[in-house]
Amino acid sequence: MRLIPLAVLVFILCFPNLSGTSQSAVSPKDANAARLFGFQNSADEVAWENRFLAAPDSKLAEEHLRVLTQAPHMAGTAEDKATADYVAKRFREAGLETDVLEYRVWMNYPSEISVDMTGPAGVTMHGPTRERVSSDPFQEDSRIVMPFNSMSPSGDVEAEVVYANYGSPDDFQKLEQLKTDVRGKIVLVRYGQNFRGVKAFVAQEHGAAGVLIYSDPSDDGWRHGDKYPQGPWRPDTGVQRGSVGYMFQFPGDPTTPGIASLPSLPDSRRTPPEQSTQLPKIPTTPLSYADAWPILEHLGGPDSPRDWQGSLPFTYHVGPGPATVKIHLKQDYQFRTIWDVTGRVPGSQLPDEWVVAGNHRDAWVYGAVDPNSGTAAMLEAVHGLGELLKSGWKPKRTIIFGSWDAEEEGLIGSTEWGEQHEAELADAVAYLNMDVAVSGQKFGASSVPTLKQFLREVTKVVPSPKGGMLYDEWRKTSQSGNDAERKPTQAIGDSERIPAAQARSDIPVGDLGSGSDYTVFLQHLGVPSADVSSTGSYGVYHSAFDNFNWFKKFGDPDFTYEQEMARVFGIEAIRMADADVLPYDYEEYGKEITAYVDAARRKAEVVFSGQSPGFAEVTRAAHNFEQAGTKILRKQQSSVHDPARLNQVLRQAERALLIPEGLPNRPWFHHAIYAPGQYTGYAAVVIPGVNEAIDKRDLDRTRQQIAALAAALSRAAKMLESYR
Repeated sequence: MRLIPLAVLVFILCFPNLSGTSQSAVSPKDANAARLFGFQNSADEVAWENRFLAAPDSKLAEEHLRVLTQAPHMAGTAEDKATADYVAKRFREAGLETDVLEYRVWMNYPSEISVDMTGPAGVTMHGPTRERVSSDPFQEDSRIVMPFNSMSPSGDVEAEVVYANYGSPDDFQKLEQLKTDVRGKIVLVRYGQNFRGVKAFVAQEHGAAGVLIYSDPSDDGWRHGDKYPQGPWRPDTGVQRGSVGYMFQFPGDPTTPGIASLPSLPDSRRTPPEQSTQLPKIPTTPLSYADAWPILEHLGGPDSPRDWQGSLPFTYHVGPGPATVKIHLKQDYQFRTIWDVTGRVPGSQLPDEWVVAGNHRDAWVYGAVDPNSGTAAMLEAVHGLGELLKSGWKPKRTIIFGSWDAEEEGLIGSTEWGEQHEAELADAVAYLNMDVAVSGQKFGASSVPTLKQFLREVTKVVPSPKGGMLYDEWRKTSQSGNDAERKPTQAIGDSERIPAAQARSDIPVGDLGSGSDYTVFLQHLGVPSADVSSTGSYGVYHSAFDNFNWFKKFGDPDFTYEQEMARVFGIEAIRMADADVLPYDYEEYGKEITAYVDAARRKAEVVFSGQSPGFAEVTRAAHNFEQAGTKILRKQQSSVHDPARLNQVLRQAERALLIPEGLPNRPWFHHAIYAPGQYTGYAAVVIPGVNEAIDKRDLDRTRQQIAALAAALSRAAKMLESYR
């Protein structure tokens, strides 16, 4: 007979009717109740976690989402401020010390946007067509912003069109092989595979005069199933809005890289917008596939490569022409006010060590999935922490919840807050992100390797709506290999991406690139970070149809996955704040880095042939870091006599991986191990200095970056070895 741990028995007796979950599904496994990694007294922690698990309420989550999505609320608008006030009210009700913080940032709203076909004769198209379907209760709101790309310049361009697939460097190289010149042309590319700003950047590099970005039905439309409102996929007129700012150069306000854009900041300390390396130089704007259809249909030139063929019912050609298009963009650029909301629970023992948990709040239109499924789940996590506070719980470390603004324009709110609090964040122990919490039922996560096992352990105590524990469901779906439900819409950054290396024979946890609010914390400041989501068939990303009606029909009709994500988010914060010894795993980190270095060495041998630079020093440094990680993990798992000193070493080892001078040509990014790829934007490039130098075939830079990486790994290894 298996004995029930006392904490679990108390939980069952106190909460027999846990909403949406059976009693057996909630009870943690004996192993977890007996010993939590990082805790000297696991029983107390398990008891508090079980109390928390009972609190998140699906009905409350539904009400949060209904209120947050009742109006379009683009960053800087009055409706956006109303959502800030709503979040602040909920934070205060839970007992959090709450602040609404203002930043003054450079952003554009669309004033005049038009795209017209001017050739061949007799063919007409005037776009962007307003988003319409046969039935949707929200589509008529006059506050819905017209389709546009933020951070695009104004401009008027009329030229022949060239089709360039996804707009990657390889795609432009293929056009060169086809002897198709894009100089002075308007390039038409489709969404997917890389960040939309990368598409504009590569087109600009190749001399294009303008860019049109459309959503092909092969990527998130009828190729996958019924279109909205009959199904979850993108309808003919659905348009993906989004920023084309060069966030791979730096995120945040375009005029204040590395400086918080406070209202009091004088203009003399700002970079003039025309000099900002974040802002594109060529006009860029999005279209629906209904509007792109006649353009593609009237392109001549060679047949496109067959893997460039989308799902419109004709053969795609690359052009140029005879389709010609006139783009007219008049952008209203101003310094605008945005609002972050923070809620703080002071730490009872280690108040200067922060656990920051965040989600952005602004949306291109209604944002039911992106981002307010995350906001609703965060508010229910905050509600759960409020119940713990009423019961006498006090976290050891300070917990700060952040509701970030203007993420969509370029990760602005989180970046400005992170830059403002750089000194305090030097002692932060984790940043926990949740952008899109729910678009379906498949859980996924990404993090730095130190937190991968932590995330797996968290899911072992969170119940799944399908029965049992989330960990078991996550393991089942991760092994199935069935990714048919979700295509690369880039809707959630990279929380489901396959990691570049796998150190444990366990559930794969992805690597962090960019595209969401962890960027400033990890890649600029060196705070260990994680991102979680639950995904599914989602074709209305950044459109007017990402609304409450879509969510109720296709996302999470009874809000049980909202409840699940609130529990994951809350347990992450509670466990990290209460741990006696920080639950980092540098052994897994070291093994993954060793694999990154080995892969880079093999790539360099191919690229540089007989001139391949030496990897001996960095290989030795990686092995030393791996060995130091294994040794300190053993110490973390044993009886620790000086946890304060050990925790300091664990925190500082991640910071030691920062390169003081930053990455080549983008000094805002300091992390030696992870950065968004300059030509991917969302997806992570591991050991980016080295790998991007190899990709550029720059031998001298490769040697320099190998040395910089070796130095960072040596610093981190010495930090871990300093704990005796």
